[in-house]
Amino acid sequence: GIKMRSKAGTRVGGRMGRPGKSAPRKMKPPVHVLFPVGKSGGQRRSVGTASKAVTAAEPEGEAIAAQSAGMVHVDTGERRCPKCGQVTFKNSCPNCGTHTDPVFRCPRCHTIGMPGDIVCPACGADLVCQKESIFSMKAEYDLALEKTGMTNARNIPEVKGVQGMISRERCVEPLEKGILRAKHDVYVFRDGTIRYDMINLPLTHFKPREIHVSVEKLRSIGYTADIYGAELTCDQQILELHPQDILVSQDCGEYLLRVSHYLDEMLVHLYGLEPFYNAEKPEDLVGQLIMGLAPHTSAGVLARLIGFTRAKAGYAHPFYHAAKRRNCDGDEDCVMLMLDGLLNFSRAFLPSTRGGTMDAPLVLTTILNPKEVDKEALNVDVMARYPLKVYEGCLTYEEPKNLASSVDYINGRLGKPEQFEGFLFTHDTDDISKGPLDSRYTDKTLKNTEEKIIVELELADKIRAVDTDDLAERILNSHLMPDMIGNLRSFSKQKFRCPKCDTGYRRNTMSGKCPRCGSPLKPTMHKGNVTKYLGISKYIREHYNLSLYALQRIEVMEKNITSTFGEEEKTQMDLSDFF
Repeated sequence: GIKMRSKAGTRVGGRMGRPGKSAPRKMKPPVHVLFPVGKSGGQRRSVGTASKAVTAAEPEGEAIAAQSAGMVHVDTGERRCPKCGQVTFKNSCPNCGTHTDPVFRCPRCHTIGMPGDIVCPACGADLVCQKESIFSMKAEYDLALEKTGMTNARNIPEVKGVQGMISRERCVEPLEKGILRAKHDVYVFRDGTIRYDMINLPLTHFKPREIHVSVEKLRSIGYTADIYGAELTCDQQILELHPQDILVSQDCGEYLLRVSHYLDEMLVHLYGLEPFYNAEKPEDLVGQLIMGLAPHTSAGVLARLIGFTRAKAGYAHPFYHAAKRRNCDGDEDCVMLMLDGLLNFSRAFLPSTRGGTMDAPLVLTTILNPKEVDKEALNVDVMARYPLKVYEGCLTYEEPKNLASSVDYINGRLGKPEQFEGFLFTHDTDDISKGPLDSRYTDKTLKNTEEKIIVELELADKIRAVDTDDLAERILNSHLMPDMIGNLRSFSKQKFRCPKCDTGYRRNTMSGKCPRCGSPLKPTMHKGNVTKYLGISKYIREHYNLSLYALQRIEVMEKNITSTFGEEEKTQMDLSDFF
């Protein structure tokens, strides 16, 4: 007869994974242009606000104030035109249009260094490219608006700049770029590029229906046959993903479409060229080149956009994820349109601080070599079914290395044409995006961290493989307590800030008002920052078995908060309060 065996043999319980992520990369606060507005831009770093500002040092009088409105004082780089000698802070000479060169000057003896010098040849001090620039932001803004065709006041969006530059050259972007980015609702990162972040998911095969691209479009970019060699005619056929082709989320597709509109207008208005993309819908971007980049690296990897997914993630070949120096377990990387990287990235924008060159496309990998990627991507089997020997070996707990020769791994195909193609799989799926598109962690049904922790602990209670008491204590010790301790320390050392002119002070003034503009000063840390996790910490204490050490930590923190802020005021009294 037939012997019935266990479906899986040994089962391993565990929880893994992370919430989906698909969102534009934004600086904090979000920025449209790397152009300094100083304190004149207010809290929002608004270029429009700075163009209307009147500095406190200006004399009174409507005529003088109107004449000097929009004059700003900001630290910029010092640059000189090699053709006419004009000194400016702009990359292009305002007189002749020639690209300007940075001037590095000694802050001690004012000696100008030669190109490539880092220290002063006279006294040895570090050279700096810095000067106080005083100019009319109103004039600069009006000129940029005119150049971009945004002369109608109703069509002018709020353009957000930066308070100051942090690169060694203190290089600034043209204001026109910020106006066009604001017009199309896209944001710049610190290196001048526009990025979109997504969680990585590995993929080797797809169907046209799953990626929302027509069969005709796929045929036009080289997908002419399915994995069985049949001509591509139907959106249900299975195709093999090329190693440097990727799928992005539908949200990412819409964002990249806006980026393409920005780039096309930039080509027309700034460079006098024809638009490049001319895209009207996301599918028009299929076949275009993009660049992928992982955090903490300095090398981008070239890719081609071929479709879109409903999942809040980016699908790509295991080779591609590994080429970014990332594994395929849910890391978060970014993508950007290739033209944006070529036109707008500059090393001159990168911070001069340690680690400033990380997360920047200093180099670009154009051809992917499987021999050079992480070995994790090579340890993938590409068989349609496993031989009987593998199943029999599992029953006897055979060493995996003794069965490796019976399995077709990518590692065994290196150096052959089969290293790129002919991959198969054991289990099919209806849709690569099938399943929850939003986890409860990100779908906003849980309003705050406290609710998320409670739901997480409730889920842990239902999983036999998880020790909920241990999990609760780990959350307390690794997240909640360090946050409260750090914020309590910051509260005792906090600074004060003027919400109107954005001036910061080490301590509060006697009058509680800003000496510069007279507005009331505001603290930078509040009671709520310190106590926000006290409630959930007490909840964990009451519902889970914690160690004595953890219980005492909560008790000490509660006493420290009480000694700092006092007892909570009771809003309602009952009879027991009088006895």
